Parts: sequence; structure tokens; C-alpha cells
Amino acid sequence: MTLNIRFAPSPTGYLHEGHLLSALYVWAMAKLKNYPVHLRIEDHDQSRARNEYIDAIYEDLEWFGFEWDSKSKQSNRHEIYEQALYKLEKQHLIYGCDCSRKSLSLENPSSSDGEIIYQRHCLNKDLKITPPNTTRLIVESSPVQWNDLKLGPFTENPAVQCGDFALRDRLGQWTYQFAVCVDDIEENIGMIVRGEDLRSSTARQIFLMSLLGKKTPPHYFHHSLLYDPLTGLKLSKRQHSQSLRAEKMKGLSREVLLGQICFKLHLIEKEVPMTLNESIFLFSKQIEGYLQ
Repeated sequence: MTLNIRFAPSPTGYLHEGHLLSALYVWAMAKLKNYPVHLRIEDHDQSRARNEYIDAIYEDLEWFGFEWDSKSKQSNRHEIYEQALYKLEKQHLIYGCDCSRKSLSLENPSSSDGEIIYQRHCLNKDLKITPPNTTRLIVESSPVQWNDLKLGPFTENPAVQCGDFALRDRLGQWTYQFAVCVDDIEENIGMIVRGEDLRSSTARQIFLMSLLGKKTPPHYFHHSLLYDPLTGLKLSKRQHSQSLRAEKMKGLSREVLLGQICFKLHLIEKEVPMTLNESIFLFSKQIEGYLQ
């Protein structure tokens, strides 16, 4: 069966330079390793996802010239997630949790980056695993070893990092951690290229995928991020980073935008317009340097 690589934006805002950076890494790795590209719309958070953003994702990627071999949308995959959850339920690996947002922050320790480490307050309450309760996964303490093609080897313990993490929230929405693991298995993703801000999710995702039957995890490559020069914060929709279509409306060409990205990554010595093929070639040469 053919292994795929995926580009998986969430439609909670318009694409910005950070997404373009990630897309270039994905398509460069696909070219380098001959992976088909799967475009996944990660609209699991229905409270924030918008159809206009989904349409914009397709339009923006097509404007730059990106092509993909297959596509999916998480909101169409509810039954698949239900089946995966039932598989965990049969193994007695999930339970209901009625902790409020306030109690979560007050009654549990947090990691250095502010992530709550859940302490199993509801493990033995025998609560239903349906809304309005959160559904949590039992995460036994066990080290997970994995290798990042760019950053090297890691040994991490999800029980220490996050504890029993949520698979479905109080509103009945699938969480990122759960949906992405089910998707990566079902869509036969063999290579995951994403930003370094998601690196800390890797061990728990490998752990969950193993419970769902995938014993050999995908390969991982976590790339560096782009930061706002004024605030020092990573580019993101939450920080209202300038969107690609806003840049386009100002009259900037796709070649200029691609040249800006290549210059910021020091792939070219001065900021000049670049075609998509030229940009992908430069990114693939950088990736090759990490894989040697």
C-alpha cells in the first residue's frame, strides 16, 4: 500500500506565511521521497471552522500552484472516529470526565509551557463517555522513543507530559490529538512534516496510534517556525498574522511571496522573486542536508 505525506491546515482563519512555509516543506519532502500528497482539512473544531476558510485554503494553494493527489475533511469522518473510539472502549482504555475548565486549571499541575497534566480525578467515577462529559484516554506511564529526521532522537513519557488526554470534548467535538491519529492511520500517512510547535504532541500520538493498532509510527520531520519581528511570537491565526490573500490583495505576486520565504530561511542571499518549483527545489536541498 502506498504511503502518503499530508498537508493539514485548520480552517479557523486564512492561510499566512507560516502555512506557506509548512506547505513548501511538505511538497519538498514529497518530491524528495516520492510521496503522494494528501490534503486534509482539519475542521474537527466546528465552533471555529468556517466554510469560507475552507474555500480559501483551496484557492490560495491553487494560486501558488500546489497540487495534491487526494483530500479529506474531518467533519465528514464522524463514523470513522466513532469506530476508533469504540475500539478503545472495548479495551477499557477510556472514561468520562466532568471536570470544568476552572477545576482543570486549579486542580492539576502544568508543564513548563503551560499544558495541563491531568491527574485522573474522574477515573473511578464511572461517568458516561458521552457529552456533556469529556472522553479521556488512560495513559499509562511508559517512555516512548522516537526519532525526528531534523531534530534527532527523543524519549518522552506522555503520562508525564499531559496525563490522560481528551479524545472528545464536552461539546461532542473530536480533539486534535484523537482525530489526527485516526486520520494518519486511515489515510496511510508514512511521513509527517509539521512545525516544531507540534513536536511535543508526537509521543502521545505514537502512543495512541499503537493502541489503535499501528505499531510502526510514521517518520517525523519538525521544521522551524516563522516569528513576527515586532512581537517575537510565532505567526498564527490567533495572533492575527497577515494572511496570504491580504498580501495578494496588496498586489504582491506569488513569486515575491515565495522569494520572501526563501530569503527568511537563508536559502537565497537576497530577496528576489522565486517560482514554486525553484522554491521547492531549495527546500528539498535543505531537507537533504538533514537526512544525510
